[in-house]
Amino acid sequence: MPRNPLAANGPLSSAEAAEAAFYEALQAGDAEAVMRVWSEDDEPVCIHPGGPRLVGAAAIRASFEQLLGGGALPVTPERVLRSVSMGCAVHNVVERVSLPRGAPAAFACVLTTNVYLRTPQGWRLVLHHASPGTLDETGELLAQSEQLH
Repeated sequence: MPRNPLAANGPLSSAEAAEAAFYEALQAGDAEAVMRVWSEDDEPVCIHPGGPRLVGAAAIRASFEQLLGGGALPVTPERVLRSVSMGCAVHNVVERVSLPRGAPAAFACVLTTNVYLRTPQGWRLVLHHASPGTLDETGELLAQSEQLH
């Protein structure tokens, strides 16, 4: 069985599978795989940190092609809060984005809301809204990573 839920281009069976595929595609630097998670039926919306509102698959595709043009995006979803109702799932995520060596901090935090709808093609992303995190989130993630388990 393939590790990537989209490896066989099959339907995504849950919002969690869609989210896993989205972040795996970002980590692989694969804009095409990122776009396979997005809805093609509705007018999807994407807002990158500090960026404008992008509406429609073409604008979203262009943004991810530019974002991933330099390669993989080292982003890890953490502290996910999920709300699911019927055919809609809302995930609030604290993303840990690894920074290049030599940066003052090892990582930055991005606060993200991902909304998924159940479609005939499986669960699809219809909204990705990301904002810069605060020092509070960064401190919380840093404290978590320093705890011994």
